[in-house]
This record gives sequence, structure tokens and C-alpha cells, in this order.
Amino acid sequence: MTGWTRITAKALYTLYKSFSLSEAIMTMSKRLAQYLDAKHIPYQTIEHYHSNSSIGTAINAQVPPQQLAKAVMLKDHEDRKVMAILPAKNKISLSALNDELMGSYQLLKEQEVYKLFKDCEHGAIPPVAEAFNMSYVCDELLDGQERIYIEAGDHKTLLAIERAHFAEIMANGRHMRFSREVFH
Repeated sequence: MTGWTRITAKALYTLYKSFSLSEAIMTMSKRLAQYLDAKHIPYQTIEHYHSNSSIGTAINAQVPPQQLAKAVMLKDHEDRKVMAILPAKNKISLSALNDELMGSYQLLKEQEVYKLFKDCEHGAIPPVAEAFNMSYVCDELLDGQERIYIEAGDHKTLLAIERAHFAEIMANGRHMRFSREVFH
């Protein structure tokens, strides 16, 4: 057996237990994939180490945080939901958004968010509201970026989308300023 290494059953089992199929295969939201395919939106996938925050994702993926779009889910007193899409390095200003929309929006509770995005890992919301049949607002700060990065739905994969194609995705939403930069 020249050139072959003998592996014991114990070593093989240890290797098997440390290997996760979900780590080997990108898990993009099915609804997001169908939406992008139907709209003929080209994108590039960028894998990165797992992260539970948008800033952490930008750092791990080595992308500018002002080009990483994140989604924040809101609802008003009549339970109308809206997705707010803003740069990862910014924090939403509910007062600015409410003034602009003449509404009374508040953050949606995490459990409610999980129910809306069943084909995504918890907290890994792709900021493409129409893929999930939702209304949305987009912070104008994203409009001028050459390339936008979005969460694919799994905390480990981003999609890179060129400005013109991102503009197509955001064409039916309202664009306004409703966030401010947070220093990390």
C-alpha cells in the first residue's frame, strides 16, 4: 500500500463527528435563491467564518461594513410589518423612520422574526424583502455603493451584488435616511 495512510476506525469516527454537512454546503435561503433566479440577478458567493453580528460578518468576510446591507424587522400598532435595510455599520433611528413614514414602528420580537424566515438560520435575514413578500424601506446610504453584500441566510455566506442589480432589487421600496453610524 504505497502512498496510502492507514486510518483506524476510531480516527475515522472522530473525523466523521467533526465534519458537518451544513458547514460543507452553503445554505442559501430557498426563497431568496428563487427570487434572484426569477429576476435574473447575478451574484457572487463569499464564504466566511460564522458570525452572529453584521459587523462581525463584515470583518470575517473582509468586506467594507458600509457595503454590507442588513435587515431589521419592524411592525406598527396594527401589526403591519416592514423590513428596514441599512448598512451594517449603522444603527436604525426609529424616530427618523417613524417621522418619515408617519407611523409608529417598533422592533419585531426575535421569535416573530424566526417565524417569518423559516428557511434561514436565526438572525441571518437576507435584506431582500420582496423575496419574502414584505414591504421595505432602504437607507439611501446603500444606493451609492458600487457593490452591496447581503446575508444569504446562514451566517456563513454573503452574496455580492453589483449596484445596478441591487437597485433592481430595491426598486419598489422607499429610499430615505433613517440610520446613523455606530462606532465599534
